[in-house]
Amino acid sequence: MARPSPGEFVRQVRQEFAKVTWPSAKERNVTTIMVLIMVFIMAMFFLGIDQVLSAFIQWVLGIGN
Repeated sequence: MARPSPGEFVRQVRQEFAKVTWPSAKERNVTTIMVLIMVFIMAMFFLGIDQVLSAFIQWVLGIGN
C-alpha cells in the first residue's frame, strides 16, 4: 500500500472530518448528565459490594467485632 504525500493525507483527513456528525449542545449535555449518573450509581454499587465482602472476610478470619 503506497503512502500518500503529506498534502494528500491532509486532504483525506479534511474529507473524513467533514463526514463527522457532531452532537448538538442539548445532546451533549444530556449524555454528560447520563454518564455522571451512571458513574455515581456504579460507584455506590461497588462501595456496597466492597463493604459486604469486607465484612464477610473479617467474619471468616475472626477479626471482626
